[in-house]
Amino acid sequence: MGFGDMKTTEGVKVLNEYMADKSYIESFVPSQADVVVFQALDGPPAACFSHALRWYKHIKSYEKSASSLPGVRKPLEQYGPAGSVVVPAATDAKGRKSDDDDDDDLDLFGSDEESEESKRIREERLSQYATKKSTKPTVIAKSSVVLDVKPWDDETDMAEVEKHVRSVAMDGLIWGGSKLVPVGYGIKKLQMQCVIEDDKVSVDLLEELITAFEDHVQSVDVAAFNKI
Repeated sequence: MGFGDMKTTEGVKVLNEYMADKSYIESFVPSQADVVVFQALDGPPAACFSHALRWYKHIKSYEKSASSLPGVRKPLEQYGPAGSVVVPAATDAKGRKSDDDDDDDLDLFGSDEESEESKRIREERLSQYATKKSTKPTVIAKSSVVLDVKPWDDETDMAEVEKHVRSVAMDGLIWGGSKLVPVGYGIKKLQMQCVIEDDKVSVDLLEELITAFEDHVQSVDVAAFNKI
């Protein structure tokens, strides 16, 4: 089992076929298995080994943090396809062949039986991924908003203003605490806190609905806006 000599074209060919339906050497996340195989290569695979090259470039992005990847490092021969027998050829890992090699020695496509098996494994992994993704809880984006609701004058009934503001109701809106803040000349503004779901409630709509109580509300300003 295993990939064989990763510094030869035959070894890289086995890796390329192995990665045809995989993102990583083991499991669905980068691990120490990827680090072991990556370090066994003699540089990036040739362009004709597209699956191996895709994997190589991706794992290279983890090069500086390789030690932090999960898993336990094992010998190279313990990774790769089971039952593969690799015969070293007089070529290097970048696909350069010696003069006495024939073009027929390199089979990039494999047999129809291997293609069907790869297709079955790919479909199985896609199904597992879709199931895992469908059960993952959806994160609802929310924001905490503080509104300054200003009356027309000092004779405005602020209790009535708050009553009107709290009468604004919609899906994704939860009203919180409130307080009166002095503005000047005996006038106080109403400061209201609320939590909104970003996809359902817009601050512009809130302002429009509150200022619709034009007998009591002069204007509405956003005093604070923070993502939760």
